[in-house]
Amino acid sequence: MSFVDKPIPETGDGELLIKLSMAGICHTDIELFNGYYGFAGVAGHEFAGIVEKSPLTPELEGKRVVADINCGCSICAWCLKGNQRHCPSRKVTGIAGRDGAFAEYIKVPVQNVHLVDETISTAEAVFVEPLAAALEISQQVHITGDLRMMILGDGKLGLLIAAALRHYNPNLLLVGKHAENLAIAKKQGVNTLLIHSPAELADSLPEKLGLFDLVVEATGKADGINYALNFTKPEGTIVVKTTSHHPSQINLARIVVDEINIAGSRCGDFDLALSFLKNRLVDVTPLIESIYPFSGFEKAFRHACRPGAKKILLNFD
Repeated sequence: MSFVDKPIPETGDGELLIKLSMAGICHTDIELFNGYYGFAGVAGHEFAGIVEKSPLTPELEGKRVVADINCGCSICAWCLKGNQRHCPSRKVTGIAGRDGAFAEYIKVPVQNVHLVDETISTAEAVFVEPLAAALEISQQVHITGDLRMMILGDGKLGLLIAAALRHYNPNLLLVGKHAENLAIAKKQGVNTLLIHSPAELADSLPEKLGLFDLVVEATGKADGINYALNFTKPEGTIVVKTTSHHPSQINLARIVVDEINIAGSRCGDFDLALSFLKNRLVDVTPLIESIYPFSGFEKAFRHACRPGAKKILLNFD
């Protein structure tokens, strides 16, 4: 990890140039640093900035924007139906094949850009990408108010999932081991449960709490899927959010015998996330632990790596 001087990116066909205002350090960035995806290049995929140059759409210049991170080929069946996330030749900003937002300038496809409403602060706008990922669960699974629903993990993503999905299931339960983080969720109407050791997830807690219809695994740990299995009822569903450079080992017999559904969940709808922020359905500001100048990136990254750390932002202004 080091600073390098690079020329300002040259935009290609259908691209525009964004001058970064703020960026966030995500757990995935930490995993990339630890070897996930064999990544090399400029990381960073949570960001907001000002359009500096947009040859095809000059009306966007000077506008504050965020941008979807999936960059498809535009011609495959997935792209043609508007789902770049699964384009077989996609590049992913700051994650796979495309430089990301830990730089003063970034180029993105015009079609990926979303305008940020004036009522949303720049710091809040940085959360659009992870909030969209949190809300994606609601687009994959039919969540009703009477489901028994649990979220495992009170890290940054777990908090966003709980705060967002409580609007679909007001009685959901967030389980975690950081009292300060759980307090943030509780202030937004989320039911919480503090544990002191992951061992509780395998020993006493399943019998005490009973089984759930839907369990969202957001622990950030390779063994999180097995903890989720301990709480999932037969024919129930587990939504998996963790991306780890460590492989997970799963007892498939438990899944087969109990006919459990497992759904992977990644990126989501930016417009939906922007709507939640505009309408104040989720308050992301308590998740901000510290803001560093971009020149202090290494210090900021070390801070983000601390166990239990909330969102660390980089300020380019």
